[in-house]
Amino acid sequence: MSNIYLAYHFSVEPKEPGSEILIAELGEKPFESFMETENGFSAYIQKDLWTKNILDDIYLLHSPEFTISHTIEEIEQVNWNEEWEKNFEPIDVDGKCHVRAPFHPKTNAEFDIVIEPKMSFGTGHHETTHMMIQHLLETDITNMKTLDMGCGTAILAILAEMKGAKPIDAIDIDNWCYLNSIENAERNNCHEISVYEGDASLLKDKKYDLIIANINRNILLNDMQQYVDCLNKNGILLLSGFYTEDIPFIDASCTEKGLTYVKKFERNNWTSLKYVN
Repeated sequence: MSNIYLAYHFSVEPKEPGSEILIAELGEKPFESFMETENGFSAYIQKDLWTKNILDDIYLLHSPEFTISHTIEEIEQVNWNEEWEKNFEPIDVDGKCHVRAPFHPKTNAEFDIVIEPKMSFGTGHHETTHMMIQHLLETDITNMKTLDMGCGTAILAILAEMKGAKPIDAIDIDNWCYLNSIENAERNNCHEISVYEGDASLLKDKKYDLIIANINRNILLNDMQQYVDCLNKNGILLLSGFYTEDIPFIDASCTEKGLTYVKKFERNNWTSLKYVN
């Protein structure tokens, strides 16, 4: 097998949810790592596994809703640890929760989460993950049956277990996220988290005291009724993955289904909302 890689550097507008959707599509191909950039992301594939028409059936590249361009660079074998050490900084949320890679030193934060950064989406650097962590830090979730919907790298499920929630279901439609979530749960010695690959159709006949959904506006609106149907009386719903200007649409969907608004966090035009049933 060749040690030569091809790096596809994608520029995506709008960056979210475009990058997220495009990565999900590329994940079906032999691309093996993704790294967030200022205007989009880079995707890496071994040259031996590359074909000239590898992007021909990628739907998003032909969507009028997104403007996407890319360049291709040939590079020698990537030392992923070295790349991540250059690009992945530990994050600190309110001095209480620290999210770091295995190569970062342990801190004395109350909640110390170790994530293997195989790609930078879902590592906690995104504003939405940061705000969801804030919600969890200030909420007593002891013994709450919890759902982490669209779990990504399972950061939020891991923090929920550290704060006493149990049992916890973590669900993601993406196979890479599913596998990485299992790995990260084990890495953080979690025993209450069950990870599933799939979508909201898995929620039939389930009930939860706490639902965490950090996805994107359209999926949240599409699946909102299923979340509400799964939420026990006095249950908490934490939502993020959308912009401040999307709040009226999310709020209308929640309130018409009987949920009560509690509070919000905002960060760089992203927002996160808390509701109770």
